[in-house]
Amino acid sequence: MTNTIEVSWKGQMLFESVAPEGSVMIDADKAVGGQGKGLRPKAMMLTSLAGCTAMDVASLLKKMRAEVDDFKIEVSANLTEEHPKYYDKVHVIYKFFGSEFKKEKIEKSVNLSVERYCGVMEMFRKFSEVTTEIQYFEK
Repeated sequence: MTNTIEVSWKGQMLFESVAPEGSVMIDADKAVGGQGKGLRPKAMMLTSLAGCTAMDVASLLKKMRAEVDDFKIEVSANLTEEHPKYYDKVHVIYKFFGSEFKKEKIEKSVNLSVERYCGVMEMFRKFSEVTTEIQYFEK
């Protein structure tokens, strides 16, 4: 299966990325001529990672009947100093909100995403040290 997107220049450092499912704006930092009208490319990579594993976890939580009130994923990454700059360390924090957590099922959902299902996570492992953590917030 081949996925294809098209990126079109919208002036200055602004671009629109169009995929069959929708579009997103990409822009550079103001220091290099951007206007702050879109995500920067490296932030989009972290967004892709969080989105991929979030979809896995949401689906698995539903299948395992381990619903939570809410959950968020925070991704922080270390950018190398030398060009080409890339993320050499990435930390993914899964934050679950609610009460009476079914922790065993929640942890199984996260682990299945991390170890088996999330293709973006696997791609990141090719160039980064990826670590994960689960946090619970009782309401």
